[in-house]
Amino acid sequence: MEDHNTANLSDPASPAASVASAEIAAEFAALSVEEKEQRRAEWSQELARVEEEINTLRTVLASKTRHASDLKRKLGITVWKEVTDDMNQGIKNLKETTVYQRTESVLKSTGEKTASVFGSITSGISSKLSQMKNSESMRSIEASVGSAYENVKALSSVARWRSRSR
Repeated sequence: MEDHNTANLSDPASPAASVASAEIAAEFAALSVEEKEQRRAEWSQELARVEEEINTLRTVLASKTRHASDLKRKLGITVWKEVTDDMNQGIKNLKETTVYQRTESVLKSTGEKTASVFGSITSGISSKLSQMKNSESMRSIEASVGSAYENVKALSSVARWRSRSR
């Protein structure tokens, strides 16, 4: 049971952390004044050591980061290249997932079905237009438009001839 409580101590809102905090407070309250002072001194020393280690690690990390940046600069690796490479790798990883492959398959199938439907619609429209073109009423309209065009053409020739002869 002890291991279970310590495993959840990192989450202060967990019941294990609350129980552990209560146990620590109870143990601390049971100590004598000298023991309390001694514990506080130990904790203060340990805290100072941990903070010193953290600062050392930050310094080492900053140094390593600068060194890595220098090496990347020497190799010609720019931030843009890194971002591009990361994006390309992310896209590659995404394309390898089964969800993406299933989605791509569904979209391809849907596209093919849509193309088939539009193909049959355009085929039907072409057929209807062809039927209309060959219909008696369309021939009658074409004849009327044709004769009207010929009349306008003749009138414009006459008008040009009259304007020249004046």
